[in-house]
Amino acid sequence: MPLHPPLRAAAPPIAIALLCAFPAAQAADADKILPSVTVTATGYAMSDNETPIATTALDRTELDRRGSANVGEALRGEPGIAVASDSAQGQNPVIRGLGRDSIVLLVDGMRFNSAQPAGAIASFMSLGLAEMVEVVRGGASVLYGTGALGGAINVLLPQAKFVDGARIDAGARFDSASEGLRGTAVTNIGHGDHALMIGVSTARIGDYDTPDGKAARTGYDSDALIGQYRFRIDGEQQLRVSAQLHRDEDVWYPGSTRPHPSNPASRSTTVRSPGQERSLFELGYSLQAGGDRPLNLDVRLYRQNMQRQIFAYANWLGRDIVTTRVDFETDGFDARGDWLVHPQHLLSAGVNAWEMRADPNRQMAAAPAFATFAENAPFDDARVRAIGAYVQDDMRFGALNVLAGLRHDKVTSDADSMSNGARTTGLAGADSALSGSLGAIYRITPLLRPYASYARAFRAPGMRERYESGLRGDGYFYAGSPEVEAEKADQFELGIKGSSDDFAYSLSAYHNRIDNYLTGRILSGAEAIAACGGPNAANCKKNVNLGSATIRGIEASLRWQIARGHWLSAAYSALRGDNDDLDEPLFQMPADELSLGWTGKVLDAVRADFTLRLVDRQDRVATVFTRGAEDETAGFVTADAGFTIPLERSQSLRVAVRNLADKTYHEHLADGLSGQELRAVGRSLQVSWRGSF
Repeated sequence: MPLHPPLRAAAPPIAIALLCAFPAAQAADADKILPSVTVTATGYAMSDNETPIATTALDRTELDRRGSANVGEALRGEPGIAVASDSAQGQNPVIRGLGRDSIVLLVDGMRFNSAQPAGAIASFMSLGLAEMVEVVRGGASVLYGTGALGGAINVLLPQAKFVDGARIDAGARFDSASEGLRGTAVTNIGHGDHALMIGVSTARIGDYDTPDGKAARTGYDSDALIGQYRFRIDGEQQLRVSAQLHRDEDVWYPGSTRPHPSNPASRSTTVRSPGQERSLFELGYSLQAGGDRPLNLDVRLYRQNMQRQIFAYANWLGRDIVTTRVDFETDGFDARGDWLVHPQHLLSAGVNAWEMRADPNRQMAAAPAFATFAENAPFDDARVRAIGAYVQDDMRFGALNVLAGLRHDKVTSDADSMSNGARTTGLAGADSALSGSLGAIYRITPLLRPYASYARAFRAPGMRERYESGLRGDGYFYAGSPEVEAEKADQFELGIKGSSDDFAYSLSAYHNRIDNYLTGRILSGAEAIAACGGPNAANCKKNVNLGSATIRGIEASLRWQIARGHWLSAAYSALRGDNDDLDEPLFQMPADELSLGWTGKVLDAVRADFTLRLVDRQDRVATVFTRGAEDETAGFVTADAGFTIPLERSQSLRVAVRNLADKTYHEHLADGLSGQELRAVGRSLQVSWRGSF
């Protein structure tokens, strides 16, 4: 994979550092690297150094340091992760070139389900309340079923704790670019076998500044409430009841602004959401049995509702001309457990089942006056059901760890009708798949752990891909396709990782081939008229399966204590995607990028940090597939700096400046017409406080 400047020059030193520098790492007793422990990668707590899986984990301290507004923004710059955006609120994580439809998003292990019409489902995850964000990079269908071609992201929220008395953890942040205020508070109250947790989060965000002026329509309001009650039956068993509520108001998606077909020269529309809400209720039971062969079991029932309002605002009229209101309601059941059946075998197994339902109410105003509304339902009473079961064996043979898993899923879908009732037959679909994973990691030394893995993943078509025909955010009218089939992906990965008290690193290369690649293909002529109708034939796409697509890449990261209390870090990503059918680059692939960082003690207790992000020019664009609609993006460099001051009584104050040079740029995956993409935030001063009482 050829690299472009400045990354072409930077890559060899990085590789040399990763492979050769760690023997020179100096011992230090001031700070130590604690082994990263994740739950999302294997289904139970496991050190990253012992798993043949690429993972990322950000704890509360790191999330506070980054000062991010949502999950996508928090993960930007991590190896293998990019962000696709259509607004300040809509920041969709992209893992190894695969976007929101190919990533499973979870909160506390429960799946987010929504046929996402605009924005980012990840923005409903209440990042201000999160204690940890965990990412699995690469196929993860063995544990998470359909949709996990690119990986999985799990946001872990606070849990009720069995502590006597009460404790409050709170935080607040102001940023100058949007004149935005954010605040969070989490209370834990415990007594004997009872524990209660209540958390609140609020944000009032204005339109943010770019170096070119205000980015209009980027402000929004957001509020979240979470709660959990736990009852300890005995020393091994617990019951829990959890509730989550998240609401956003007045969210606009500037990246969706497109010319209107009635007069493209002077008329345009922008997608907005006056209000959107997520609610979740869970009833759970857990068992942690000790003894010579410990057994852990977790069972849960949950109901989740994603309530969306997606309106098309006519900018020349100053009012909405399309209104869509829809609830995506999901009932789910999860049961999973792990059992140490033998000192060399940790066996885990699980069953997951869920059903999502939706019946959108869409009203459209008729031309030319756009004053009279009529119903134009994309589909009626659609349902998607999934059930899957898996088994996984974590095997230990001295210095060799082997992880093997197998899963079977069946996904069915149906709808009463589509295209405003015009089609009522041939709407049922069914996909079944066998997913698998096999990986091994060998500990030569703590700093030298080579690994290899294979993962088979799949993604059944979503509700919108099967049934919805209508205008989308990219300006095209999409024709729903009930006949599309599931994607299947095979990923091979080779890597090496390791850590000591003052040095940690990872280096990996992967190859991912996706068969039945599902995407929207531009149609013209008779095909376009048949699929989208005469009025929409000029901008028509249909959801289809291509033959195959291939994505391959390399990722690297390191953290090194070069002197007592002073740490250097680096993260590097490069990938190439190919549309094998058209022999050209795959549509919307992230640019190569390198992040460099330093953190250190500048005074006795004050910590400072500096981060430099170098993103390459992206000139590998799909020209045939998009008919010239994907443009090249210029490279850019940004810098952030800050310092954290500890205060009395478990409190701290942080002051940071993001985009120090006030750089004008946009990510390659930012939505928008050529030259009109949403610009990134300019220079911003952030002041934040966190404390415990």
